[in-house]
Amino acid sequence: MKGRVWKFGDDINTDIIISGKYKFKTLDMDELSKHAMEALDPDFSKKVRPGDFIVAGKNFGCGSSREQAPLVLKHLGISCIFAKSFARIFYRNCINIGLLALESPDAYSKVETGDELEVQLERGEAKNLTRGTTFTFNPLPNFLLRVVEDGGLVEHYKKRGRFVWEDIA
Repeated sequence: MKGRVWKFGDDINTDIIISGKYKFKTLDMDELSKHAMEALDPDFSKKVRPGDFIVAGKNFGCGSSREQAPLVLKHLGISCIFAKSFARIFYRNCINIGLLALESPDAYSKVETGDELEVQLERGEAKNLTRGTTFTFNPLPNFLLRVVEDGGLVEHYKKRGRFVWEDIA
């Protein structure tokens, strides 16, 4: 995977990702995604490209448990979110909708907005092609990676006719 970095700080809550003033008016992802991260960068939705990454500090996705927050990011084409830590419900919502969420203690210190990353999921490593540095992340267990690759929990079930957990040891 390759893409550009969008860097955000600590405690980015779901109302920052998509404000409640929008998420209660419509479920249209085209409309909602226009307002993603606008409190931090009003033009974020216009500048982000499919395959881009978000890199954040600790507690990304804290706040309400509504799944519109990861949905708008996925809809915009974000391929993966790296953070020092995630709010647990946000993390599970990401997996459930097929959006990679990976914890990395040092990603935040190794990137800046606009840097180009190349990610090797199998190795748990990302190269910052702009700065010539690397960072590691905690890879997902195979059974969760399969859910993400299938497009989320519902799509995983539709594709396989059951939940496939045989990689759990």
